[in-house]
Amino acid sequence: MGLLNRLFGTKIEGELTMTKPNIGIILGSTREGRVSPQVGAWVKELADQRGDANYTIIDIADYKLPLLGEAGGDASGAAAWSEIVANQDGFVFIVQEYNHSITASLKNALDYLRVEWNNKAAGIVSYGSVGGARAAEHLRGILSELLVAHVRVHPALSLFTDFENGTDFKPADVQANSVNQMLDQVIPWTTALNTIRK
Repeated sequence: MGLLNRLFGTKIEGELTMTKPNIGIILGSTREGRVSPQVGAWVKELADQRGDANYTIIDIADYKLPLLGEAGGDASGAAAWSEIVANQDGFVFIVQEYNHSITASLKNALDYLRVEWNNKAAGIVSYGSVGGARAAEHLRGILSELLVAHVRVHPALSLFTDFENGTDFKPADVQANSVNQMLDQVIPWTTALNTIRK
């Protein structure tokens, strides 16, 4: 019964209660005029309809992280970043492709922490001229090093078909199905990995 309790929650008055995992939707860009908040809000709206987890948008721009190893910056921002990531059981990364890779701000935010990422699951939603595919592949290598299990299904949004004028997010209907298929993998992986961390 101990394993079941860890997987599904705690036993209260003879009934097993399910504890919903916390899934952070991480916005991977900090530049002015970014579209990641639109994509993140859309993913959260779809995710909330499922009722299977507590989904929270986490904007790395809010934490004002200096470049890792450089002096300056707000130490409280780094501490808050550590706390919010540590409190998540899994993640969905909203990733945009810059020069065939992820943004410098996302790489810096990932590098800032280690154990806070370990033994958690993640999905990736990317966008760019080729759906952000190259950024997603680079992110997979980084996540593997951080012991984050990334799922196979990967919604890839095109700047040409899912955005008007490259700025107004209007996803094709098929993309919502892809997000749900990704979350269908993220949630059980998150639940399973929770047993390793406890």
